[in-house]
Parts: sequence; structure tokens; C-alpha cells
Amino acid sequence: MQYRLPVVKPSNPKWIETVMANFSFFLQDHAGCERKASASAMSLVAKYPNRVEIIPELIDTALEEMEHFRDVYKVMQSQGLQLIHEITEDIYVKELLKLCRNGREEHFMDRLLLVSVIENRAAERFKLIYEHLPEGELKVFYHQLWACEAKHGDIFVKMALNYFDEESVYKRLHELNNAEGEILDAMPITGKLH
Repeated sequence: MQYRLPVVKPSNPKWIETVMANFSFFLQDHAGCERKASASAMSLVAKYPNRVEIIPELIDTALEEMEHFRDVYKVMQSQGLQLIHEITEDIYVKELLKLCRNGREEHFMDRLLLVSVIENRAAERFKLIYEHLPEGELKVFYHQLWACEAKHGDIFVKMALNYFDEESVYKRLHELNNAEGEILDAMPITGKLH
């Protein structure tokens, strides 16, 4: 069952042109994003240890994101690329996090739903990459990532439904999804995942 919502605004076609024009840069950024995604899932475990219903899934997601980091790094190694030494601020994520409400329960819901929105955008972009890559191992890899990120988009909505009623979850998810489209639309186009 699909729990996530489709992206409100598709990525600008210039984004995929920019990525394909400098795929090495994209790979370096992608590796950093996978590492941060793993850390994000583990930070939810650390921040909400009493939410025992979702901790196993958070741990599994963190491990899966770390596996993605490993796999992207292997691709980088095969191309003679190194990791970027400095982790730059992710303006996209920073703007999304500003949308989190203050109340304890509201903040918890928003954190889960924002991860779904971010994972859903990554899935949309991995699909674009898959469609633009020539036949080969890299194309297969991004096809698998596309499916996996979409699954993660579902998982975090499902987690929220453990604690909140469906109507309030989807009302807020719609709000965050619409805001994400506006945030992305206002940002400059780069060769980064976000």
C-alpha cells in the first residue's frame, strides 16, 4: 500500500541536465546525503526512545541508508572520486525543518512526515536519473534506489499513523508536501540531490 503523497511540483528539467553534465559532483553529494539520512534515522531513535513501535524500523532504515552510502562510495571509487571533505549545509532540508511545529506531539509528527517528503523527492529524482542513464550497472543501481526511496517515503507516514489519526496525518502531510514544492521551486538549480 502506498502511504506517501506524490510530489506536488516535479523537478525542473534543468535539474537533470545539470546532474548529467557533472555526474561526478552529483555522486559526491549523493554519498553525503545517504550518510546524513542514516544519521537522521538514528537521531530519531535517540530523540524518541520511548516510541518503541517504530524503533526497529528506524534502525533498519538507518542501516539501509548506510548501505546506500557504501554502494555510492563504491561507485565513486570505481571512478576515482573521493568523498567531499566538508559537509556543506543543506539549505533544502534546513528550510523544511523550519516548518516543524513547536508542540511535542506536533513536532514529532512533523519530523516523521518531513522525512517522508524528503525521501519522496529523492525517489522522484532517482527515477529521473535512472531514465537518463545509459544501459548498465549504474542504471540498474539507480532503479533500485528509486524503489527503495519510495518505500522509505511510505515507511515514515506509516510510522506517524502509529500515533496519530489518519485525517490529521494526511492533512499535515498535504501541507508539508505543498510547502516542499514551493521551497524547491524557489531554490537555485544545482547538481545536488536536494
